[in-house]
Amino acid sequence: MYKVFVNEKPLFLTNAIEKETDFQLFLLESIDIEQLIVKMFKNKIQKASLYYPDEKVILKKLKEKIPVAKAGGGLVYNKKGEVLFIFRNGKWDLPKGGIEKNEDIEHTAIREVEEETGVSELKIVRKLQKTYHVFRRNGKFKLKITHWFEMTSSYEGTLTPQEKEGIEKAVWLKPEEIPVALKNSYENIKLLFEEEKMLKD
Repeated sequence: MYKVFVNEKPLFLTNAIEKETDFQLFLLESIDIEQLIVKMFKNKIQKASLYYPDEKVILKKLKEKIPVAKAGGGLVYNKKGEVLFIFRNGKWDLPKGGIEKNEDIEHTAIREVEEETGVSELKIVRKLQKTYHVFRRNGKFKLKITHWFEMTSSYEGTLTPQEKEGIEKAVWLKPEEIPVALKNSYENIKLLFEEEKMLKD
């Protein structure tokens, strides 16, 4: 099952039909995806499921209905075990950005972290999960698929938030500060930390 966030609301891609649920179920094959997204953006639908019987191709089927934007980002640790966060549009986020032509996704992730925060000396430790959300650009909806990488950095210099991208702050947060920041973050970022078992219950 995939979880796609539309205006911070979950849209589940599933091959199971649940009998008792509190969200609406639509058939992926026949749905007018734009209408559904508009309703979610207007808060008329709080959560929904898109059903398709074959889970292996369910994401491919969604991509046939909505253009895809590919991005790369980093969950970056320094030597002290702190995590790199940015503050933009009134919310805490992790550095990430869109892929450029002829660029591999690992390079995208490293480049975006450097550009958005000024942190260098980045090394990829491992690939993390992908996250999915729908955004609107120039009146058109797109599905953003972000490839996340765990990284380490020995950089100890000044952090320089990329102001032209609207980033107000770039900071290292101690592990105990992260749950507070995540209360004012995006669902995909929370999901990433949950999946990585980084949040203590």
